[in-house]
Amino acid sequence: SFTMNMYLFVYDLMQFCGHSWIFTNMIIRFMTFGKDSLADTFHSIGLVMRLCQLLSVLEILHILIGIDKSRLLPRFLQITERIIILFVVINSQEEVQGKYVVCVLFFLWNLLDVVRYTYNMLARMGIYYLPLTWLNFSLCIPLYPLSVLAKGFAICVSLPYFESFGTYSIKLPFPFTFSIYFPYVLKMYLIVLFAGMCFIIQNLFSERMAHLGTGNIKNKRS
Repeated sequence: SFTMNMYLFVYDLMQFCGHSWIFTNMIIRFMTFGKDSLADTFHSIGLVMRLCQLLSVLEILHILIGIDKSRLLPRFLQITERIIILFVVINSQEEVQGKYVVCVLFFLWNLLDVVRYTYNMLARMGIYYLPLTWLNFSLCIPLYPLSVLAKGFAICVSLPYFESFGTYSIKLPFPFTFSIYFPYVLKMYLIVLFAGMCFIIQNLFSERMAHLGTGNIKNKRS
């Protein structure tokens, strides 16, 4: 309906503004301060990044109620990956926030999202530019695996801090003999992360074929 389409347009616009601000801020800071800006990335743009990622949880709801026709599982995996890395791994360990890998992650995430939300906004209005469509469904194929590698590296960097500080590790008192050692949880999540990457990449290729197939390209040109 028109109302739902306008709501989705406003949502995409808000996300576009947020990620554009982050992306522009990162570039300007790097051009101004050079490498010194990398260690301060999280403290400069972390709040807006967290707000954008929390807002992205709505995309799962959009799919569940049927106003977004995207596949649920790939989108769910992509959103939860970011939530876990951003809020559990990076936000909880101040020592990790100054690592260069955080800057790399934020750059990859925002580059992908600026393109994606630009494409989505125009698509809500029935506007399809072939170069933007190609970029939206092609850029994610090389950049998503790079972001997964950066996520895995961020987890590996954070492990010594989780081990020394005992963050999120739980040891239940007597008479229970059960404990959760969080570094082990993160190591198991690494397996899930890379297994999920294979599934999501397959989905990205199928989406690219669906939108950039010869027939679809001719239809959008006409």
